[in-house]
Amino acid sequence: MKINLKNGIDQLIFGMKQKDVTAIYGKPDRNYKDEDDNVIFAYNTLKIRLTFYKEEDFKLGYMVASNPNLELFGHKVINRKISEVKKELTAKGVAKFTQEEFDTFENYFNEDNWIIFQTEFDEVVKVEVGAIINQKDEFDWKFKSK
Repeated sequence: MKINLKNGIDQLIFGMKQKDVTAIYGKPDRNYKDEDDNVIFAYNTLKIRLTFYKEEDFKLGYMVASNPNLELFGHKVINRKISEVKKELTAKGVAKFTQEEFDTFENYFNEDNWIIFQTEFDEVVKVEVGAIINQKDEFDWKFKSK
């Protein structure tokens, strides 16, 4: 599963509707609403959670994945040392990270690409990617509906 910075993961593209996602991946294992009435799809085998934003006409705007096959720039990221992942990202121009700590977890956030690497015990355990917000303070939806 390839992470496509600013666009999505694998065949998932920011701005897709629920029907677009189910046409590719089928019915999710879990489908529920969060506290903001956003729709959440969870696919167990893909190890990915998708958020469709209510206030954006239920467009796909956020993804959280822990799939061991997640790749960025041709390198796997899950279960690898964050120092190695950051070194590879820096070589590709993704170098600025904000770091947060809580309990045994640390988050490494790159705002330019809206990507978070969550680590535990110094290894990447989860990746979160969100749709980019443009200069007009609006989502930059990448999916063009057919």
